Amino acid sequence: MKIDKIIEITQRFPEKLSRRKLLGGAATAAVAIVQTAKGQTIQKAVPENAIYEDPTKKLGTLAGEIGTRSPFVKSVKKPSDISSRSPLQDFYGIITPSDLHFERHHAGVPVINPNKHELVIHGLVEKPLVFTLADLKRFPSVSRIAFIECSGNFRGGKENLTPQEICGLTSQSEWTGVKLSTLFREVGVKPNASWFLAEGGDAAVMTRSIPVKKGWEDSIIAYAQNGEPIRPEQGYPFRLFNPGWEGNTSVKWLRRLELSDTPYYTREETSKYTEPIKDGKFRIFSFDIDARSIITFPSFPQQVEKGWIEIRGLAWSGRGKVVKVEVSTDAGKNWQIAQLNDPILDKAHVQFRHLWQWKGEETEILSRVTDETGYTQPTLKQLFEARGNDGGYHMNPITAWQIKKDGKVLFKPETFK
Repeated sequence: MKIDKIIEITQRFPEKLSRRKLLGGAATAAVAIVQTAKGQTIQKAVPENAIYEDPTKKLGTLAGEIGTRSPFVKSVKKPSDISSRSPLQDFYGIITPSDLHFERHHAGVPVINPNKHELVIHGLVEKPLVFTLADLKRFPSVSRIAFIECSGNFRGGKENLTPQEICGLTSQSEWTGVKLSTLFREVGVKPNASWFLAEGGDAAVMTRSIPVKKGWEDSIIAYAQNGEPIRPEQGYPFRLFNPGWEGNTSVKWLRRLELSDTPYYTREETSKYTEPIKDGKFRIFSFDIDARSIITFPSFPQQVEKGWIEIRGLAWSGRGKVVKVEVSTDAGKNWQIAQLNDPILDKAHVQFRHLWQWKGEETEILSRVTDETGYTQPTLKQLFEARGNDGGYHMNPITAWQIKKDGKVLFKPETFK
């Protein structure tokens, strides 16, 4: 059945063409833009076997209200109860599509009316104030491209893991909003204020203590993402964004900032987001995201053939710019400098690539990054030696992929352990 026939049937007999019937017997592979009897423009699913083989012989779908991906693109986030991971292996460039940005929630995504939502700034300030979304938009706006990463962004333990499953709790967007320093000037931060409490408007009432110094430096109250209003999963109508710091400090659905001369030691920074280290000690307020890299191609479940292969991946650091990425194609015995693609931005994902001729031997490929502070991504063994092996946060080990003789690619679960 051709697309034009499906549209005709949909218009004439909408009650006979249910979504279940469209999906039954054939995978949905496209959408057709149609008009209902009331003149509303809507999208109808089209079975894969209905796609016309020669697109030059039929009029395509007309302009719609919202763009869609090609029916042949299958990129999706990988969800769990509390998070969903970005498909890093599917991305091109350094910007994550807004709908594929990773999610991490503590009590789900709240539905917030932007006309009723307010930000209160009080505590050790000269003039406590309340800001609406409209108020924030009256201030000079800033935009910057930077990543967010959950500090618990590491999974291992088995060979059949994709980059998405290993460290898909990181994404990058262009964030637009007002500098927090601008609002600090408006309220008049007192000299003895050294910390502020950021509180979210979700059911968890997520709270984190943040040094005031960070607010003066580069924190943003972001109300837009990739050129559109920030998405509900990312904190609509606005969120705190702390570039380079662990993601939970960038509190979403922001509703209150309280300034103080001491941290607040909230639930999320005492029972959570602390790291056990040696001798029974715990590391707290470890804000910076450590430098990290991962090869996204080739990776599981891809399969390669003999010949020239462009190894590709992502690298980033919460402490500044990436200055070097090295790639090994012989299980870490030797390292070569990879090519970094422009732009190379502060506290941002950077693409790297390295051309390699694979001759069919079994081997391992891996990458490591060095940032502008001189810090180099460690092995898992080095992390365990420094901190012990009980911590689940800020794990950024070198990641290796096994290349089998038949070209199959598998994750190496215990990289340099």
